[in-house]
Amino acid sequence: MSAISKDMTIGEMLRTNPAVAPILMEAGMHCLGCPSAQGETLEEAAMVHGMDVNVLMSKINAL
Repeated sequence: MSAISKDMTIGEMLRTNPAVAPILMEAGMHCLGCPSAQGETLEEAAMVHGMDVNVLMSKINAL
């Protein structure tokens, strides 16, 4: 499996590892299929949702 980074778009992350979806949903990122998710990086999405990207990365890396 490829490594996931905060610079990947949400769409890239989901294609790389679909198991990331529940983590993102739990964090409040419910629009994983939205057009913006295809071009928005995890870091950008975290900022928009008022989250710490490092906390999300910790959860994703624990998979």
